[in-house]
Amino acid sequence: MSPGLRNLQLTPVAGGKKSSSAGSLEDAHDLEDVRLLDSYDEGDDSLVRIEEGTRRIHVRVTGMTCAACSNSVEGALRNLDGVFTASVALLQNMADVVFDPTLVKDEDIKNAIEDAGFEAEILSEPSTVGTKPHGTLVGQFTIGGMTCAACVNSVEGILRDLPGVKRAVVALATSLGEVEYDPTVINKDDIVNAIEDAGFEASLVQSNQQDKIILGVAGAFSEIDVHLLEGILWSLKGVRQFRVEIALEELEVLFDPEVVSSRSLVDGIEGGSNGKFKLHVKNPYTRMTSKDVEETSKMFQLFTSSLFLTIPVFLIRVVCPHIPLVDAFLLWRCGPFLLGDWLKWALVSIVQFVVGKRFYVAAGRALRNGSTNMDVLVALSTSAIYFYSVCALLYGAMTGFWSTTYFETSAMLITFVLLGKYLECLAKGKTSDAIKKLVELAPATAILVDKGGKCIGEREIDSLLIQPGDTLKVLPGAKLPADGVVVWGSSYVNESMVTGEAALVLKEVNSSVIGGTINLHGALHIQATKVGSEAVLSQIISLVEAAQMAKAPIQKFADFVASIFVPTVVAIALLTLLGWYIAGVAGAYPQEWLPENGNYFAFALMFSIAVVVIACPCALGLATPTAVMVATGVGANNGVLIKGGDALERAQKINYVIFDKTGTLTQGKAKVTTVKVFSEMDRGEFLRLIASAEASSEHPLAKAIVEYARHFHFFDENFLSEDAQNNREEFVQSGWLLDVAGFSALPGRGVQCFIDGKRVLVGNRNLLSDSGVMIPNDVENFVVELEESAKTGILVAYDDNLIGVLGVADPLKREAAVVVEGLMKMGVRPVMVTGDNWRTARAVAREVGIQDVRAEVMPAGKADVVHSFQKDGSTVAMVGDGINDSPALAAADVGMAIGAGTDIAIEAADYVLMRNNLEDVITAIDLSRKTFSRIRLNYIFAMAYNVVAIPVAAGVFFPALRVELPPWAAGACMALSSVSVVCSSLLLRRYRRPRLTTILEITTE
Repeated sequence: MSPGLRNLQLTPVAGGKKSSSAGSLEDAHDLEDVRLLDSYDEGDDSLVRIEEGTRRIHVRVTGMTCAACSNSVEGALRNLDGVFTASVALLQNMADVVFDPTLVKDEDIKNAIEDAGFEAEILSEPSTVGTKPHGTLVGQFTIGGMTCAACVNSVEGILRDLPGVKRAVVALATSLGEVEYDPTVINKDDIVNAIEDAGFEASLVQSNQQDKIILGVAGAFSEIDVHLLEGILWSLKGVRQFRVEIALEELEVLFDPEVVSSRSLVDGIEGGSNGKFKLHVKNPYTRMTSKDVEETSKMFQLFTSSLFLTIPVFLIRVVCPHIPLVDAFLLWRCGPFLLGDWLKWALVSIVQFVVGKRFYVAAGRALRNGSTNMDVLVALSTSAIYFYSVCALLYGAMTGFWSTTYFETSAMLITFVLLGKYLECLAKGKTSDAIKKLVELAPATAILVDKGGKCIGEREIDSLLIQPGDTLKVLPGAKLPADGVVVWGSSYVNESMVTGEAALVLKEVNSSVIGGTINLHGALHIQATKVGSEAVLSQIISLVEAAQMAKAPIQKFADFVASIFVPTVVAIALLTLLGWYIAGVAGAYPQEWLPENGNYFAFALMFSIAVVVIACPCALGLATPTAVMVATGVGANNGVLIKGGDALERAQKINYVIFDKTGTLTQGKAKVTTVKVFSEMDRGEFLRLIASAEASSEHPLAKAIVEYARHFHFFDENFLSEDAQNNREEFVQSGWLLDVAGFSALPGRGVQCFIDGKRVLVGNRNLLSDSGVMIPNDVENFVVELEESAKTGILVAYDDNLIGVLGVADPLKREAAVVVEGLMKMGVRPVMVTGDNWRTARAVAREVGIQDVRAEVMPAGKADVVHSFQKDGSTVAMVGDGINDSPALAAADVGMAIGAGTDIAIEAADYVLMRNNLEDVITAIDLSRKTFSRIRLNYIFAMAYNVVAIPVAAGVFFPALRVELPPWAAGACMALSSVSVVCSSLLLRRYRRPRLTTILEITTE
């Protein structure tokens, strides 16, 4: 490693915590930095806020040896008046204290610790006095060496106790941990060191720090090349810090994005070396995959090594005694022992302490952290067998009484456990296939052209170096390298891999495109608009990854069982040992039950060890996370993005689904179907007046009215482009719209403005009534007719006189009625909520088959409707697409945002339906139900396995059936139990979205 450092403070990206103020747009953007941790409790003890008038210090505490010591120090500190929070990290020998400096002094804190029997030293780190919380970073770390839920709990506990760590989440299935931390208090190296001090392996994968890039370097072969590379980096402006790993051909650079861009950095290095060095950006997900492959390969090497050494031991024990010549050779005495014993001892010692070293290391770190796991059981059982056999040999050499040894049992046990671990690694790798497939959608390179789109120059660049504003050329059959807008050409694009929608989509100039989709026919030039983490594909990957990281509430059961499992099993094993040994000494069973040259202790020990070995906490720990991982991946492949295991768990209990009307049940493409003038005004002038009033409104109905009025004036279908609809200046320049003053939009009612000094009102009855405009009976009857035919009646008043009515219809989605019927067949009650009037709402509900309707509901009132259904404990889902649906989406137990809706609605929801198809509501509920059926099956198997296997291993059935489970066979059962749970979860990969014909029991010919 060749470090190159500059004495500059790295600038963190302000993450911003979620404000208590709901609905703020700023909050929605701030959530981006903590999206992966949103599912965790805001009240986490590790989340320390520094309020005005408080002080925070770090204290080094020496003399602590266990968790009881750290609890003692925390108790002493919290008992001080004026101390708000006190967190003690045992492994770091450090206390983090937040207190009121007017009530307690630094010296008081030091004295309190010393009075508790420990030594204390106030660290000279800069303290925080009366300042607001700093911006946070979210880092993702790979954690190697975890084997079960107890390991996860141990690592999470260590991370959460670190000063400056806000939140920590660890996932066993992916071997990943995500940590939100304050970079002014702790850095990534401190976090990695803390994990490694606990006995695990750790490395940073990625963070939301925007000024770091990891590059693969080709062409650097010697120290001279490294010095050349360092010289180039030192000469580049904006480079803050760098590190060269010549062995890994890797370069890590921290830079100031305000001074130099990542592409300029790469171009500068390649240009400075005159083409000697070729650089490419290392994708963090690809790096993670390589680490998974490396872990699997390492486990396979350990297994094959153990198998290679165990087979001779097994042959010496079982096969060789039946071959006279070989048996005579093995019975040749060599010193105090037979040659066969020497060979078995030598081979098994290598298996026990070289190949099996990982079990001792893992067991040691678990016990050091005050927890227990499967490695403790394996180390305990194999050590007992090995050392018993060694003692039996020594006892025979000293007394002449030779007892049976069980060296082969220890070796076979380790071999079977390693086989199980290897198969488990393979199976767990398949659970993350969804993310791998999503990552592979993005092309590795892109063709960059000049911004004008004229091919003056083209060059191939790394797709991870694309910047907003770049013009990119996409050839037929190639993948689009970034989200953007078409600036030249036309073609059909297959977006099914991102949206799940199979139909091809025509892309022309000004059409939006999504990175990772496939261009089929013509060449395109696109202008990149969203790159990196802002791209649709990256957000999908982040959502899937976040869902796989988040723990479902049902996982708490497995965590609790894991915390008491190993101590319980060890206690049962001791009782088994004592029971069989005492019973044998007391003559409770005949000596014929003993093996040849055996004794009561060895007989009892084999039962006891079988109990320790066969018990498997891993199956319980893997039951939930593996199923959630597979389900979220399957959901993404079907266009349903799930934000976490908790959302997945709630969705399978849904009792009510509340649909927003406009844009959810309907297509959101309103059209004017009826126009009637109730005054002497000309029809054309009437439409011109309304269009002038509505041209400044963003409401879908307003756009429909303006489009209809313009078409009436110009009779030109080509003039109805979407861009022209949204361009007020184009309207004015056309000379047909009137000048408007005092425009105001009134949510849920309509619009108001002044034209030629006279007030114009366009909206519903409430707007006109509240404004003092009388509605004649004939007009009222006409509006009622419109509403009863599922149309929205819009009333128009000019100079406080009603002058006309428009009827606007929004066609229903073709699948709406079938989906509603399907939900009722599934036992879910559909409800419709809308701000429209009651007659229109009932007419629409009648068409789709919904019985329960809530109409004339203001945006804020939709959340109240959700709460009204939740009062009796029902689980409520809300399906919506707009900003006005966000409060209801957040209030619902399960919020489902239509993918074509707004970013704010998608941010507030638990599910994102990418296809904008209501059938995905059924898919989301069905997938969650099947996932949790699988999780329950996993738990039943894991619990039943232990409930049945432990008594068999303990010899409960031996007196009656003579059924005895040798320790090596118990080890094989244990290894296969966890593999079987993972394979059970993998069966979810065969999930297929439900067919509505099946749900509705429709027979098709």
